[in-house]
Amino acid sequence: MTEQTVRAKGRTTPGYPKARRVTFRFGEPEPMSKYFADGDMVFSHFIAGLSAGFPPGEESFIRSVRKFADQITDPVLKKRVAGFIGQEATHGQEHRRLNEKLVDMGYRIEWVDAPAVIERQKRIEARLPDKLHLAATAAAEHYTTVLAGRVLTKPEIQALAGDDEVRNLLNWHALEEVEHKSVAFDVYRSVGGTEAMRILTMATLLALTVPLTAVTMSLSLGRDAHARQHPMALAREAYTLFRGPIFKGIGRELTVYLRPGFHPDDIDTRELLRRWQQELFGADGALVDHLK
Repeated sequence: MTEQTVRAKGRTTPGYPKARRVTFRFGEPEPMSKYFADGDMVFSHFIAGLSAGFPPGEESFIRSVRKFADQITDPVLKKRVAGFIGQEATHGQEHRRLNEKLVDMGYRIEWVDAPAVIERQKRIEARLPDKLHLAATAAAEHYTTVLAGRVLTKPEIQALAGDDEVRNLLNWHALEEVEHKSVAFDVYRSVGGTEAMRILTMATLLALTVPLTAVTMSLSLGRDAHARQHPMALAREAYTLFRGPIFKGIGRELTVYLRPGFHPDDIDTRELLRRWQQELFGADGALVDHLK
């Protein structure tokens, strides 16, 4: 991503999202431990669940934007969309590689990305109005950007990731989520998406967050024989997860999206981007040797 900026509706936004071709070496040279997140069973399952959902989720986001490709006339937005699609496609690819490793380690997450589930997801999308699908993508991108910001700014989360290569994956993914945080939103605006639909869509996603997270985590941990044998540890770790640096106070950051007139670039992340672009992909960046 260059240092150039794009002027959009009075806001100064970061330059075009850069699709980087990267590859991660999970389990090399040392095999990953079952509870790779510093021995924390709940947090390890939480990361595994997120990773499982990313490939089908990213592909749905790409489909929602591509539906409007022929309606995008702004050359700047066209280039930003190309970067968004490239980044999201690579995210899905690398998370699938991690997911294969996690399945081999005993995580029962393969069903999330199973062909039958993907086909059902596509059938549901086909029944939705195209703009509603895009509104859901824009709202979900705000979710991922908020989580990404926490990953990149909180040392406690960096430490919780445990496994070095999983941390590298999360940091790279988080950086690129922040880089393209406003692309789907700007496509939605450019094709006439309304404020009412945008806000109502996010309100619905917010209402579903806690129950869906609780059900997903319960199913995942319920299939882990070792975890079931340690209920007190599970309860303690679950409390730490939901009261810790990932979720504590997150509601305030998510609900700003409900404000009429909100735009993702109202939140200035330029310094955060400069720092992590340098840390990961600068001359001595941690992931320079991961680039293809």
